[in-house]
Amino acid sequence: MEKNVFEQIAKRYDTEERKELANVIVKEIKPVLRNNKSKTLLDYGSGTGLVSLELADLVDAVTLVDASEQMLEVAKVKISQREITNAEVLHSDFTKENPTIKADIILVSLVLLHIPDTKKILQQLFSILNEGGKLLIVDFDKNENIHHPKVHNGFLHEELKKTLTEVGFSFTEIETFHQGSRIFMKQDASMFLSRSIK
Repeated sequence: MEKNVFEQIAKRYDTEERKELANVIVKEIKPVLRNNKSKTLLDYGSGTGLVSLELADLVDAVTLVDASEQMLEVAKVKISQREITNAEVLHSDFTKENPTIKADIILVSLVLLHIPDTKKILQQLFSILNEGGKLLIVDFDKNENIHHPKVHNGFLHEELKKTLTEVGFSFTEIETFHQGSRIFMKQDASMFLSRSIK
């Protein structure tokens, strides 16, 4: 079995660069979560909670889901240190198992690029969402300068939109919101936010 690289880097995952990028993402997502105080948020591929723990006060409850136990251990420490009472963690890999959990909003932040079968994971997330629920994806725009055997080199808006429609989402809008230097495998890149409704 392949060792989860994230298990090995969990304790030193929260670098200044990652925190900076997480802050950019949080700033973009906060307005989208306005008026969702009664909703549940699931952060798939949450890592150490850099993004979703900053959003916890905007929703009723937040569940951090990750395939790396070490990452979640780091998240747990943050939850208790910051006395966040509406957050919990779930160790799970939805690419390998069928989740029974339900959520009103799912966030997938810089995670899709690590998942080989994009359509399959989107189908899983669709099935978890409650009717009328929202899927928020933050990821990189397609970038021809990136070549890595295990990572998508970003996504084209039209292709992603087509896949989301095929999966069953009734509405999707995607827009690029940030351009940064050396943020994607040491290359300059731009990030988009995709919002879909079930």
